[in-house]
Amino acid sequence: MTPRVTVQPKQLAAVRPWEYALRFVFGGAITVGAWLVGKHWGTAAGGLFLAFPAIMPASLTLVKHHDGRQCAIDDARGGRIATVALACFALIVATTATRWPPVLVLAVAALAWMAVAAGSWFILACGERHAGAGGADRRRRGRPTDRARARRGGAARSRR
Repeated sequence: MTPRVTVQPKQLAAVRPWEYALRFVFGGAITVGAWLVGKHWGTAAGGLFLAFPAIMPASLTLVKHHDGRQCAIDDARGGRIATVALACFALIVATTATRWPPVLVLAVAALAWMAVAAGSWFILACGERHAGAGGADRRRRGRPTDRARARRGGAARSRR
């Protein structure tokens, strides 16, 4: 069952200024790194590095800080799946863009992206189930529930 998505504006107050600064610094450093790669090896290589999710390192740091190591590991795993799926999309566009009609290129690339993402997730989920990792139970171990946080006076956080 998919968790219900909610908006909780009060949680914006829980984010400290240093966390925004961390995201800004990581994003800027990755952008500068992509520019340097582009200057040295050309714009195609620089663009590839610019596609790196600039916010991912900062986000994982903050998820670990707020929700624990296991949640950060789960988010990183999702980022890896998304990266592989997006690479498949890019490969299909790069190899067919000059030979096929644009609508067909985007349709095939999007279908490949969805198939790789869903297939990777399915394989990962089956592997966890087979290994007895227990998905949600494993994620909860070692981190307080929202109710426990509320009892201690902390803000309840939704899963990202």
